[in-house]
Amino acid sequence: MLLLCYRLLFLPVLLVMAPYYLWRMRRRGGYRRHFGQRLGGHGNLPDRRAGTRRAWVQAVSVGEMLAVEPMLEALHRDGVEVYLTTTTSTGFRLADDRYRAITVGLGYFPIDWWLFSSRAWRSIAPDLAILTEGERWPEHLRQARRRGTPVICVNARMTERSHRRWRLFRPAARSMFRDISRMLPCSAQDEARFADLGFPRERMQVTGNIKLDVSIPLLADAEKAELRRAMGLPAGGLVLLGSSTWPGEETALFEALRRARGTGLGCSLVLVPRHAERRLEVEKLLRSAGLRSHFRSRGSAPGEVDVAVGDTTGELRRITQLADLVFVGKSLPPHTEGQTPVEAAALGKPILFGPGMASFREISRELLACSGALMVADPGELAAACAALMRDDVRRAALSAAALAWSRANQGATARTLAVIRGELSGRQA
Repeated sequence: MLLLCYRLLFLPVLLVMAPYYLWRMRRRGGYRRHFGQRLGGHGNLPDRRAGTRRAWVQAVSVGEMLAVEPMLEALHRDGVEVYLTTTTSTGFRLADDRYRAITVGLGYFPIDWWLFSSRAWRSIAPDLAILTEGERWPEHLRQARRRGTPVICVNARMTERSHRRWRLFRPAARSMFRDISRMLPCSAQDEARFADLGFPRERMQVTGNIKLDVSIPLLADAEKAELRRAMGLPAGGLVLLGSSTWPGEETALFEALRRARGTGLGCSLVLVPRHAERRLEVEKLLRSAGLRSHFRSRGSAPGEVDVAVGDTTGELRRITQLADLVFVGKSLPPHTEGQTPVEAAALGKPILFGPGMASFREISRELLACSGALMVADPGELAAACAALMRDDVRRAALSAAALAWSRANQGATARTLAVIRGELSGRQA
């Protein structure tokens, strides 16, 4: 009955919301290509090789795409055909750049209405469906159940906010959970929230966060020097990085740069906005602030600048290696969700973030507890903390060492996740 209501209501709600989503898609760009896949048109897959098994992996955007790389590589070595889907155009571009050779195909996840979903399922016909993090789509799950296909939710997360909402609809949560074979939560807290909503504990296993198993290729000194030059950063001086910033945070970082320079310190700012399509908005802010800038998407910088903007996809890990201090975005008021500090910690960078880290609550708490990061309450405190830390080499080194130690102590989730996936696949007819 609940699924029937979902099916009946989904299409009219989609039609009402379509203008907004179409506007967003046009604003971000890149969505016209392969749009038919969102309607279930995934008929371009090659025939399955004899004796192979196929897994359908859904990773919503860039962060999840980067996190599943070790898992995809391992499944490829196992001889498993992986069909990889994503939701965003940036996620698709990253997948196209990195995973073509180790997947049987790439596509966009279909809109979760029964006609589109069933059409995609008929074309892809996987032996196993893998969903990452918060991806739990009722129609997708029911299509899997109809076909007897197990579904594993890996790196499964349930934020406090989502938990509160789902508690108002417990019957719907239980109905959806019946179609999930295994739930692999990131943490004991996530496990407790799923259990509270009715997911059986015997079908759960806390595997940890696969995003902590990051393997980042390190740049040689010559590569760092060339990247600095191309972005317009001086050969010397410190670099403050605003990582995945959201509106309002760029101006706070401008003030941090001014405060640090006001003490006589030679330093530059690098901004990597969470959404590259905000480049025009950020450019206006830079002009108003009177700061010289260069945007990475426009090629090599003609000279040195005050602020370099990394408005390209998939380069944050490279750019982070230039930083002497990292501020993690979407964390200053009014933002509340936060962006991931994992890559910065894995690279041993001193980290600052605001109080709004709800999407990474456990990670941020652990980093604060081990002195691997500092929390700032507002833009004024951010500016003061940046100026103080940029002048304190010893304090930055202590933060760096603690963040790196935390990162190394929390690895191993990918191996635990793969053990469960292989167990499910071993029970399927090859």
